[in-house]
Amino acid sequence: MAIGQSLIDADYCYITTTGRVTEKPHTVEIWFAVAGDTLYVLAGGGERADFVRNARKEPDVGVRIDTTQFRGRARSVADSGEDARARKMLLEKYSARGNSDLEGWAREALPVAIDLAPGSPS
Repeated sequence: MAIGQSLIDADYCYITTTGRVTEKPHTVEIWFAVAGDTLYVLAGGGERADFVRNARKEPDVGVRIDTTQFRGRARSVADSGEDARARKMLLEKYSARGNSDLEGWAREALPVAIDLAPGSPS
């Protein structure tokens, strides 16, 4: 599956997790970058971010970019090389849009990967 350039260039994606307590859908708007079939985000709230805590309990998530829907599986980024690439991609994407002083965010936020399901978009 290839994600079109217009979607890759979008400013935001929307990640829908299942609430770990309520079991109801919970959606966040967040900056993202894409490499192949994997979408990366940086959680500024780290492990305390609700969507991260929800995804740890139920990693199957929905992703929307513009009007295109995807299914995916969220995971922690454990590999140091993948971690560095994710941070670099996000920093470059959003610094190029005129956002300043993102170095601390790119260095300190928690990287999360979402491996998009074959057959997405749905």
